[in-house]
Amino acid sequence: MALVKSTRIESIDILRGLVMVIMALDHTRDYFHYDAALNDPTNLETTTPYLFFTRFITHYCAPVFVFLAGTSAFLYGSNKTKPKLFKFLFTRGIWLIVLEIFLNNLLWFFDLSYSFVLLQVIWAIGVSMICLSFLVFLPKKVIAAIGLILISGHNLLDGITMQGNSISALLWYMLHQPNGFTLYDNHYIFFGYPVIPWIGLIALGYCLGSLYTRGFDVTIRKKWLLRLGITSILLFFTIRGINIYGDLAPWSVQNTSAKTIMAFLNVTKYPPSLSYVLITMGPALFFLYTIERVKNGVTDILLVFGRVPLFYYFLHILVIHIGAILGVILLNDNWQELLNISQNPIAGLAKHGYSLFTVYIVWMIIITLLYFPSKKYMTYKANNKDKWWLSYL
Repeated sequence: MALVKSTRIESIDILRGLVMVIMALDHTRDYFHYDAALNDPTNLETTTPYLFFTRFITHYCAPVFVFLAGTSAFLYGSNKTKPKLFKFLFTRGIWLIVLEIFLNNLLWFFDLSYSFVLLQVIWAIGVSMICLSFLVFLPKKVIAAIGLILISGHNLLDGITMQGNSISALLWYMLHQPNGFTLYDNHYIFFGYPVIPWIGLIALGYCLGSLYTRGFDVTIRKKWLLRLGITSILLFFTIRGINIYGDLAPWSVQNTSAKTIMAFLNVTKYPPSLSYVLITMGPALFFLYTIERVKNGVTDILLVFGRVPLFYYFLHILVIHIGAILGVILLNDNWQELLNISQNPIAGLAKHGYSLFTVYIVWMIIITLLYFPSKKYMTYKANNKDKWWLSYL
């Protein structure tokens, strides 16, 4: 399979492509699984091991996506002045927030009135990029220290909760406590991705970029990736095993071994706890170590998705949402159900959902469909590097 030549770091794009593919599984489950709107797949009282681990593997998507956004920012700025890098990160961060509010919510809910605005991972990356735009003027050691403090220390804030629509409450929802507020006339905004730990992740990703500068010794880079990956995994088992700090929800022994394992791995994503970051980023760094010089058909496919992440992200939501609606039209005689679904798209579509096995089949079909436009757009970007606006897409 011939790919367009690129100066991009392939291992980074491969990892990003892998998590983009896995992310589509989680969103396919949101729209197609019969249980998606009824129960949390991590709720030990209602889940199954297959459903739990289907959700668990998708935990890798958001942190890797944010982390690599920081790495890409470093590489983008490696041949630019700090003021130019600041301008790019600041403006792209604002652009991502705009896309989250107006485009992503439209694709998720098909609601032109925007009665419910959910701020998710694109919002978190946007805010984190804005913060990173200021951090880049600091020495990398200071940036790394700030990232580590935010990630390892933010769980000290778990006991602070707020309610209402005061300025301090809204600021806290944005920073650390998932919550929302009514804006006006029943228009509701929900902060699904409080940003403190995400800012820490993008900062550490930025620092990792120094390992990928031109001419950096590959052997030394692989040693660092291996050490960091293994250390993160060991820290996870140590901190989670002690069970005192590192996650909002401590684990406990259950009535079966399978449930006990699930309880141990049932870490908090909103906001991402220290344990959550360790168990997701540890294997991700180890993956970067192992994939450094691997080249085959699978990596070529992942490269395509990894090189057009924002394009792929919005396209996959659109395709999944339309596919779920088509499923209702084809398999349900009562077309009036579509009117009910339009009021609550995800919950409404999930009532007409399918088994987990079917979800996996649909997911593979969707990934296949997404490959062709993604590859076409990747080629277009590679052949039009002089178009500055493509760096925002």
